[in-house]
Amino acid sequence: MIVGIYWDCPGLSTAIGWRGAHLRLSFYYILLYFMDTYAEYPYVKDNRSMVKIGVISDTHLKAVSSELVDIYENYLSDVEMILHAGDLVCLEVADYLSQKPLHVVQGNMDTVDVRERFPKKEIVEVGGFRLGLIHGWGSPLGIERRIRSEFNDVHAIIYGHSHRPSNHADEGVLFFNPGTATGFRMAGSNSIGILDIADTIKGTIIPV
Repeated sequence: MIVGIYWDCPGLSTAIGWRGAHLRLSFYYILLYFMDTYAEYPYVKDNRSMVKIGVISDTHLKAVSSELVDIYENYLSDVEMILHAGDLVCLEVADYLSQKPLHVVQGNMDTVDVRERFPKKEIVEVGGFRLGLIHGWGSPLGIERRIRSEFNDVHAIIYGHSHRPSNHADEGVLFFNPGTATGFRMAGSNSIGILDIADTIKGTIIPV
């Protein structure tokens, strides 16, 4: 079994995948591995159609803003599903994003009406993959260790809270934090995420 993890630091784009072992690796495959960080390793495809998921978190809005409308129109209007990892702060944000199939979890800053409507965590199944969705809590240090204990048998964990984008694999699980879409930013810019799911899961962080 050959396992490939591709990590492009500037684009914070990670793809995880595997392919049955071969007797030989051609130079062509090795070249692809090093030169195309956004490409998946050449798998034997099983004809799954691609599912594109928009991931957003920590909007911290009291109403739908022009910034959120721009994010939706420019980056989310062509996705099949939207995941919001908490800290909406108001239900109007969820109602606006529900133009697409929407999964939301509550965050620590969410109001009572948001908490009454949405769970603390959820498992979303897409294309045979199990995606854990949770906001997170406490210090950004160690947050992935804490949220990992909340899920069993998942392929990816999508979370928020830290306002810092994250897109990497740990022991076969993709940890994906889109950053804050419209809230106070800890990194250089606000950001969202895209998950492309077919026979692998590929995550991309997009500055907005």
